[in-house]
Amino acid sequence: MSKHRHFIIHKPFGYLSQFKLEDNRKKKLLGELGEFPEGTMSIGRLDKDSEGLLLLTTDGKVSYAICSSKVEKEYYAQLDGNITAEALEQIRNGVEIGFEGVKYTTKKCKASLLDPKPNFPPRIKKIRDDRHGPTCWVSITLTEGKFRQVRKMTAAVGYPTLRLLRVRIGNIRLENLAAGIVKEVPRLEYNLLAE
Repeated sequence: MSKHRHFIIHKPFGYLSQFKLEDNRKKKLLGELGEFPEGTMSIGRLDKDSEGLLLLTTDGKVSYAICSSKVEKEYYAQLDGNITAEALEQIRNGVEIGFEGVKYTTKKCKASLLDPKPNFPPRIKKIRDDRHGPTCWVSITLTEGKFRQVRKMTAAVGYPTLRLLRVRIGNIRLENLAAGIVKEVPRLEYNLLAE
């Protein structure tokens, strides 16, 4: 039996977190970023408009373990406006969002203002600039991952997300990996939570 293979990638804006589409529509897929073996799957997903750390593996057991609620996922979100301490506290304590047509209250999480702001390269699709009002960056760390959850959480407290990057899964960090770059690793050491 062949040895499993594992990859760390920086998913760029505009790509879907999958390798095949059922229909023939032209969309950017992960397979365009490198040569991957048969059976490679993304561990969790990032929606088309989100960027950042994505793990790939051929090992279903590793995928299942990392998707579990024991492993933290940390996101940096650029928000429309300067978020208040009260709104951050609401996010930490859980907010009500819609998920598949049902109201859902998010679990408690970590949320903090990032100061100084992170220095990411500009996104391919331009985000509005400061002439349209202030923006701020926050860090949100979850142990769950509903569809577009971070975006829904920040919107629920009045600060829509303009840009979203996942920067950490367990103890695996995005660091300085450039958008679109794929790094093969011998194993995915994901078992630690926050340091």
